Amino acid sequence: MKDSAHKSAEVIPAQREPSDTQWAVVLGVTSGSGFDIAKAVAANPGLNIFGAHRGHWPEQAAAIDAHVAALGHKSAHYVGDVGTHAGVEHAADRLLEVAGKQSVRLCVHAIANASLGMFLGEGTGPFRAFIPNNFHKTMDSMANSFAWWAQALVARDLLAPGAQLLGLTNPISDSMIHNFGIITAAKAALQVYVKHLAWEMGPLGYRVNLLNYGTVDTLAVKKAFTPEKWQRFQDVVAQAIPAGRMLSTPEVGQFVTLLLRPEAHWFNGATIDFTGGQSQSLLNCLLYDEWDKDRKTKDTP
Repeated sequence: MKDSAHKSAEVIPAQREPSDTQWAVVLGVTSGSGFDIAKAVAANPGLNIFGAHRGHWPEQAAAIDAHVAALGHKSAHYVGDVGTHAGVEHAADRLLEVAGKQSVRLCVHAIANASLGMFLGEGTGPFRAFIPNNFHKTMDSMANSFAWWAQALVARDLLAPGAQLLGLTNPISDSMIHNFGIITAAKAALQVYVKHLAWEMGPLGYRVNLLNYGTVDTLAVKKAFTPEKWQRFQDVVAQAIPAGRMLSTPEVGQFVTLLLRPEAHWFNGATIDFTGGQSQSLLNCLLYDEWDKDRKTKDTP
C-alpha cells in the first residue's frame, strides 16, 4: 500500500515556478472580476498579463499596466471582441507574438457581454423579446468562446506545462430570474464545456475549472437592475450569506491565486464553490422579512 501511494505521488506533474516568461491571459480585463484577478496573479505568483477587452475602459487598462509595471512584470493588451471566433483567432495570434510558445500559465474567461430579455417578451429593455442575434451574442461571448480559446491555445502551443483554463460563473445560473434566460443557458453550456475540456486536456497536462462565486458589485451585474432594485438585491444577498455581506472582486482575485498553487493541482473539471454559502438561505430571507414585519407589528404599542 505504501509503494502504491508513493508511486501515485510521483506521477503528479510539478508546476514550474513563475518566471518572467510566464503569462496570465485575462479575457475581460478592464472591469469587474477580471480586473482584480489580473492584479492578484501579477502579484502572486508573479505573472505577466495579457489582457483582452473592447476598449470601453481605457483608464482601467492603464491602471493594470501601472500595477504590473510596478511589480516588475510585463503587460500587453488586445483591444477587440474576443467573444467571437474571429476575435479569438486574432487575439491568439497577437498573444503568440507577444508571449511565445508554452508561456501561458493561466487563462481566465471573464467576458460579460450578454442580452437580457424574455422569450415571449412584449416590452422594451430587459423585458423585450429575444431576437436571434441575442442568442448568438450571449452564447458566443459567455460560453462558446471559452471552447474556442482552448482550441486556439492548444493549436498554437501557447500553454505552459501545468497551465489552467478558468471559467467564471455565479449562483444566479441556478436561479429563476425572468429576464436572464439566455444568460442561464450560456452558463449551463459553459459548465458542460469545462467538464469535456478537462477530459480532453487533462492527458496533455492541463487543467480546466469553473469558479462559482457569490454575487459581486460590477457594472455588468448592475446593468440588469434599476438603482432601487440593485440596492434591494444587495440587501437580500447580504442576508443570504452567512458572513452577512457580499463578496468583493479583490477576494475573487486572491482566491484565483490559490488555484495556481501546486496543492490545488487535483482540481480539474470542477465547479468550485466560492459562494460563501449564498443561495442556501434565500428562502429564509423571504420568510425572515415577513417574520420581521410581523414581529415589528406585534411590538408596536
